[in-house]
Amino acid sequence: MSGAAIQNMRRIRPPAVQVLRHPGAFALRVLKAFRANQGLLLAGAVAYYTLLSLVPLLILVVIALSHVIDQALLLETLRRALEWVVPGQSKAIADELAAFLAHRELLGWVLLATMLVFSSLAFTVLENAMSVIFLHRVVERKRHFIVSALLPLGYVVFIGVGLLAGTVMLTVVSADQENVVVLGNNLSLGLSSRLALSLGGVAAVILFLSSLYYFLPVGRVPLSHALIGGTTAALLWEIIRHGLTWYFGTLSQVNVVYGSLTTAIVVLLSLEIVATVLLLGAQVIAEYERLGTPEAIGSPVAMRI
Repeated sequence: MSGAAIQNMRRIRPPAVQVLRHPGAFALRVLKAFRANQGLLLAGAVAYYTLLSLVPLLILVVIALSHVIDQALLLETLRRALEWVVPGQSKAIADELAAFLAHRELLGWVLLATMLVFSSLAFTVLENAMSVIFLHRVVERKRHFIVSALLPLGYVVFIGVGLLAGTVMLTVVSADQENVVVLGNNLSLGLSSRLALSLGGVAAVILFLSSLYYFLPVGRVPLSHALIGGTTAALLWEIIRHGLTWYFGTLSQVNVVYGSLTTAIVVLLSLEIVATVLLLGAQVIAEYERLGTPEAIGSPVAMRI
């Protein structure tokens, strides 16, 4: 190792120290690397395939769970969950699912297999997008193709289990902004209780996003790094989500411009923003990992396509 390289290694502080001392510089580096990796283009691909995957995935999950849970209650749980991803459009999607389920006797094995393939597309594309961001891991390690094939199916099952747990919880606890109903008993919620419920929801989202950062990239991401990315993405989306809810509820004229296409346009826009935030969280992890290496001294190298 040359003397200059040794000197550079001595100049590098621990990553946490660098971020805490210069958070603005780190954020700027993340944005530059995200742009160099064509992050918006990758987010567009993820959003497009998520839109294709969303309805088949939800249909499969709802059909499977409707054998053990009341369909109306299941759709209500799903509507509440979708409100986090597509603010203002969850009811329209839930209504479409209800219309499909009303004629589910027409669902054949070919259509079922087709929906299973489409439902896993989003996770496959997301894994490929993360491979671009975590290119340094892809170069160092390779993943067996069977693992890549099973990961999306694993998350389909995981989402189904999460929806089942949420539905069971909804049968026990039903809450609005001011009150909570527990086994039929109406209890008033104080500010601290409502805050605790909100923080619990955010914590669940952080854990889900952290699991994506932990399992999807090639090579095992340290759990602490996955939590950093999950926390960053969840808090950023929470801010953006409230902004979108306010915008679509007060200022937006998208229904005038797009008419019957409004739901599809708004859902695609929301998914595009979700995908961007998700990949930004991955970029935070990638740049955090690079802070402890000599390459952190240079500028991000643009990806050529």
